[in-house]
Amino acid sequence: MLPFFLFKKPSIVLNYLLSPLSSRSNTVKKVGKMEGNAITKILFCSSHFPSAHEYTRECLQKYPFIQVDDVDIDDVPNVIGDYHICIPRMMRLDSEVISRAKQMKLIMQYGVGLEGVDIDAATMAGIRVARIPSNMTGNSFSCAEHAIYLVLGLLRKQKEMEIAVQERKLGWPAGETLFGKTVFILGYGNIGVDLAARLKPFGVKILATKRSWSSVSQDSRTHDGLDRNGKFNNGVVGKKGDMGSIYDFAGEADIVFACINLNKDTAGIVNHKFLTSMRKGALLVNVARGGVLDYQAVKYHLESGHLGGLAIDVAWTEPFDPEDPILKFPNVLITPHIAGVTEYSYRKMAKIVAESALQVHSGAPLTGIECVN
Repeated sequence: MLPFFLFKKPSIVLNYLLSPLSSRSNTVKKVGKMEGNAITKILFCSSHFPSAHEYTRECLQKYPFIQVDDVDIDDVPNVIGDYHICIPRMMRLDSEVISRAKQMKLIMQYGVGLEGVDIDAATMAGIRVARIPSNMTGNSFSCAEHAIYLVLGLLRKQKEMEIAVQERKLGWPAGETLFGKTVFILGYGNIGVDLAARLKPFGVKILATKRSWSSVSQDSRTHDGLDRNGKFNNGVVGKKGDMGSIYDFAGEADIVFACINLNKDTAGIVNHKFLTSMRKGALLVNVARGGVLDYQAVKYHLESGHLGGLAIDVAWTEPFDPEDPILKFPNVLITPHIAGVTEYSYRKMAKIVAESALQVHSGAPLTGIECVN
């Protein structure tokens, strides 16, 4: 527990936390002038994903000079000027909203997705924009596990099983196995890497595309005892390709996992051409962003029967309309943007947000996050 006198010395706290245990007794003696009693305010946009702001509050409850608030999206433009750190979550921070953020120092996503933030506008306003790398928090393997959960739900016909239970039927429906399938991972980033490692023991053949494979081969970091450069990559992916390979790979696969980042180049990349390239009856799983899939194309291929099943954790608009026609198909599963929401990953990210808040408060360099401007 921190000594009580540190609570009113915010410039000391960060040095205290980062110093070796053996030297903490001497740290306070080396610190110069204290800062004032200003409050650093963190704004979480919307009350969705409640564990994010709840865990962050827990991490910062001993620091009275850090305030954590969650505000409804509609109210954010009216109050953003009072805050120093913003966690946008699913809110779009355009130039108009950012122009109101007169005290803002850092826009930081609770995760990796920054497609809703006008980074140029933030840069012009002198605001840093950052994400939390998914391989540092367990977010990527939480998403990978959820992707497997979704595809197993499709293969074992989850909706039909629920009907069977209600109708007291036994031994129905007959499902399929992952074993022997060919899977295509569209976007071999952190989630794709973790997904491939977890799929391999199921006895599948893995195809994957990535803009540059050199960034994978150079990544020698370890994660929970698994070497990303060795165990995760060597021999796991049977066939590697770039963006020019996506239609050929779609034609070879029984299952396509969309794990690709959403940007101007990838918006709607799973379109009519892509879906037509897929095998008839193949399955599609999306744990990336809803905008990666072209809604009308997906709906058409479900109606025609060409697409054998769809499982999504992210939707085109969120929260997604529970009455949307796509959800009426028996071979469609949806979860409420929950793939990365595990206690493990959310507590890790809460700790990083808390550390960043202490750094902003004291004026220390930002560490542990990936600044994009």
